[in-house]
Amino acid sequence: MKKIAILAGDGVGPEITAQAVAVLEALEHGGVKLAMQEAPVGGAAYDAAGDPLPESTLKLAKEVDAILFGSVGGPQYDALPRPKRPEQALLRLRKELGLFANLRPATVHPQLVNASTLRPEVVSGLDVLIVRELTGDIYFGQPRGIRPAEGGGREGFDTMRYTEHEIVRIARVGFLAARKRSRRLCSVDKANVLETSQLWREVVTAVGKEYPDVALTHMYVDNAAMQLLRDPKQFDVIVTGNMFGDILSDEASMLTGSIGMLPSASLDERSKGLYEPIHGSAPDIAGKNAANPLAAILSAAMMLRYSLGEDAAAVRVERAVAKVLAQGLRTADLHEPGTTRLGTREMGEAVVAALE
Repeated sequence: MKKIAILAGDGVGPEITAQAVAVLEALEHGGVKLAMQEAPVGGAAYDAAGDPLPESTLKLAKEVDAILFGSVGGPQYDALPRPKRPEQALLRLRKELGLFANLRPATVHPQLVNASTLRPEVVSGLDVLIVRELTGDIYFGQPRGIRPAEGGGREGFDTMRYTEHEIVRIARVGFLAARKRSRRLCSVDKANVLETSQLWREVVTAVGKEYPDVALTHMYVDNAAMQLLRDPKQFDVIVTGNMFGDILSDEASMLTGSIGMLPSASLDERSKGLYEPIHGSAPDIAGKNAANPLAAILSAAMMLRYSLGEDAAAVRVERAVAKVLAQGLRTADLHEPGTTRLGTREMGEAVVAALE
């Protein structure tokens, strides 16, 4: 029996995670055996224990086979010292668990092609996977801080750095992902300006020789940002560093029409992972039964596939989501004339019904 930690967090996190859990419980009737245990994280954990990632939660996260994560944060926590802010829980989990590879698919479902702000012919059939390195780069590089500047005032400074080992590790994830898809990998960097990116390009190119069946290309990040809007279907798998991946994956998410549709996986070297929708805690709609739970449900499907070895169950969940969309069922973020508007709970119930 596989063990799952349920870390629902803040804002809409508990609402959407509850629907993903309901889907997983429905799968248990079909023979998928899971043991799920909840624990506090983020602002909820700070309120309860004075720490966004209590030791008991971290201990559970280390013991289980996978983690289903909701969202963290809210305006009431903005004035806290940085180590106590809810977002630190996610950063610490990534570091403590060695979750270095972030997989973010951006897929346009046929039923939602008109939801995108781009023309249907540009996004129809879109299926891009962004592989983002998650534990290095400027977000974690040292030294960093704010100090007096020469000539008066202050200056802020951060350090962008990558080791060769970190680049090799994420590059292989990208190549292996491309092998399972259309065998095309685009590595995104800024090698014309940054020393870090020069090393990145050299190392990715060297790793590429191990995968002669995958076509490797390179692109500067500014061009990649433009190409995602101009011709996104030219991409299959994109591999890039932490900061560039953060920006490009959010850009790619909006090609699909709603950030509420997109799941993600953060994996270690043994494919243990943390799975979460890429949207935030959305405090403005928390508690109103208005959030879209499909990204959380699709994150559970990724968990079944990548960490639990339940490919057939993952396909069942994805087909159930496609079925409810084909039935014209929508949450508020996707509602349009001719479709039926549902709340968070009702959409989850519809997916469970489609499973059965």
